[in-house]
Amino acid sequence: MMLKEDKTKIIEENRTHATDTGSPEVQVAILTERINTLTEHLKTHTHDNHSRRGLLAMVGKRRRLLDYLMSKDIERYRTLIAKLGIRK
Repeated sequence: MMLKEDKTKIIEENRTHATDTGSPEVQVAILTERINTLTEHLKTHTHDNHSRRGLLAMVGKRRRLLDYLMSKDIERYRTLIAKLGIRK
């Protein structure tokens, strides 16, 4: 579970302007943090299939957001994946 301070910090690091809370960059960054947290949980609790299903849903949503961003502005996409370290 992500604390409010953590989420606020992620939003401040990835926003495009002062009041931005919903741009694709912010959404992908929040999803990435949640995915990383849930991945660590599943390493310990290997039989937690309900959480695994939620993880796969979050990965799919992040993928769709990244595809959208790539189609709209390839440079924003490239800087985001480099910043978050999503691709190899």
